[in-house]
Amino acid sequence: MVNNKNLQFSPESLALCKKIMDRYPEGKHKSAVIPVLHIAQSEFDGWLSVPAMDAVAAALNIKPIEVYEVASFYSMFNLRPVGKCTIEVCRTSSCWLMGAEDIVAHIEKKLGIKDGQTSADGMFTLKTVECLGSCGTAPMMQIGASYHENLTFEKVDTILDNYKSNGKRKTYTDLDYKNTL
Repeated sequence: MVNNKNLQFSPESLALCKKIMDRYPEGKHKSAVIPVLHIAQSEFDGWLSVPAMDAVAAALNIKPIEVYEVASFYSMFNLRPVGKCTIEVCRTSSCWLMGAEDIVAHIEKKLGIKDGQTSADGMFTLKTVECLGSCGTAPMMQIGASYHENLTFEKVDTILDNYKSNGKRKTYTDLDYKNTL
């Protein structure tokens, strides 16, 4: 679906986008770009292709470049295909001091991938990211909208095994916008 040059939101997602846009005054719908990008990423296989970003621009009635700028700035948006679970490990000061580098190396070894890669089974994508705001419980990682803190190798193994046995797509875009409106 994401290779189609004329992607369109499903009627349900488009209605949700319009509901979010209604929060903003006429002519200021660009303010909804981040939540609408989340909806698009969720709808279009967990990543934002150029056609998906163009669909966001069309829904918001803004120029595509305005969407590309935002999507390429934030690490929560994927600009290439990802696994069913995107593992984001914080790599900034507190987490680094508490062993995030070792956690990343452990995940890489366990999954047979490097930072930025997806496992052969398509289940996991590993990303190191800037601060996720959980400095007091470092090291930490985020999978979907779930924080996993005070990580040890054993804890990481249990978390990844649980996600693997579940088998569902779990990305940041699993946020439930319907309950926030």
